[in-house]
Amino acid sequence: MEINKIGSRAFSTFGTAASGMGAYKLWLDAVADNISNINTVRRTDEPAFQERFVNVAASEGGEMGVGDGVYVTGAVFGSPEGILSYDPNSPLADEQGMVRKPNIDLSEQMVHLIEAQRGYQANASVFERAKAAYESILTIGR
Repeated sequence: MEINKIGSRAFSTFGTAASGMGAYKLWLDAVADNISNINTVRRTDEPAFQERFVNVAASEGGEMGVGDGVYVTGAVFGSPEGILSYDPNSPLADEQGMVRKPNIDLSEQMVHLIEAQRGYQANASVFERAKAAYESILTIGR
């Protein structure tokens, strides 16, 4: 392997970990958005708040298709139907006292939140360990 290829691959660990951190940050943002809007009420003739999901794909441009991290391919939204709920005191209630709420499960969102936090922490740990390893390599010649 050529020297310049070794040098460029040596620091790809940072890019790989950073791409994972970025993807998990977006997932955390989506989960936070879902949780903050879990009680959003709309009129029955309006769409409910739609749950947010983040799609991620592996980057396959690295050596042998390995080691380039991930990228966000887009967002997917849940059903606009939501659920109808009886709330006659709401100013948005229809003649029957019904309002539309998002169909978001808080316990499911909490599981996603923990998964996203752990994934972010794992990538941050890889980033820090790679940094420590490269710093150690630099002190060998001293």
